[in-house]
Amino acid sequence: MTKIKIAVIGIGRWGVHLLRNFLAHPQVSVVAVVDSNPERLAAVKQQFNLDENILLTTEWQALKQIPGLIGVVIATIASTHYALIKDALNQGYHVLAEKPLTLNPVECRELCQLAEQQNLILMVDHTYLFHPAVEGGQAVVKAGKLGNLRYGYATRTHLGPVRQDVDALWDLAIHDIAIFNTWLAQLPVKVQATGTVWLQGGEEPEKTITPSGVADLVWVTLTYPDGFQAYIHLCWLNPDKQRRLGIVGSLGSLIFDEMSNSSPLTLQHGEFAQQGNQFIPVNQRQEMLEIETGEPLQRVCDRFVVCVLQNTPPVISSGWVGTDLVEILAALTASLNQGGKSIFLTYSPLL
Repeated sequence: MTKIKIAVIGIGRWGVHLLRNFLAHPQVSVVAVVDSNPERLAAVKQQFNLDENILLTTEWQALKQIPGLIGVVIATIASTHYALIKDALNQGYHVLAEKPLTLNPVECRELCQLAEQQNLILMVDHTYLFHPAVEGGQAVVKAGKLGNLRYGYATRTHLGPVRQDVDALWDLAIHDIAIFNTWLAQLPVKVQATGTVWLQGGEEPEKTITPSGVADLVWVTLTYPDGFQAYIHLCWLNPDKQRRLGIVGSLGSLIFDEMSNSSPLTLQHGEFAQQGNQFIPVNQRQEMLEIETGEPLQRVCDRFVVCVLQNTPPVISSGWVGTDLVEILAALTASLNQGGKSIFLTYSPLL
């Protein structure tokens, strides 16, 4: 069986999970792990009982000495992505990058074009796009089981982790935006965001509407070409952890609830029958939808390996998909910084 040599760069909270999956992949040989913190390197060596032949280093440039290295997995903080990915592509490595691709859509487009010029894979780890519940929900919407779509909503809250490099918008919203885009098969054309800062920066933060620091609470509105609107609530100060997203239609609602103890994907049937000037709920029933099992991140890693081995660009989570999401987040940031002004979007064509 053909094995490809891969290095993992960044083994923080998410990078450890990427490392775990690639170590277990039958077609991958992890040859190096890079992290700026020597203590983390020592910890993962013990945790995974890493072979002595695996290079553990704090220097990314040390990877250039490894013969036959095919790909790199980049799971460092977002602000470092652009330089690392650009260098990796110029070195001839295929790249799987943690989301977001970068913090700047211009940089994203540059990296996508560079990958195409070098005939290399550039894929972004938008894990939810590989979640069986998201795939199942896409099929439900496409089949028209919700009737006429009316609006969408999502809530993503928890008590931490609080980040310093990005705000709650950049940390959390990308997941729900990616799911809405996938289920609707559209990209938003207008966005709006307002937020509040409590923990990091801003004077009289409890009154802050246009954050001058790192926003802890953000409210997002996405408007799609057909007029459909989705509303997203994001906060990392809520002790009640919520991961819930829904689309409401004329025949029912589709709900993706990660915290559900029964099924993460539910089709809640129900509509109105008009009797005179009254609207009476009818056909109400709950349908727990069966979904495939399996870890979404494992699917991400496997798709990257398949793309590299077959030299076929990813479709679901390509660099261009990541670029569209960064464009949306950048527009939302502009709205946030302007007190909720509506920002219109036009997407750069694929080159």
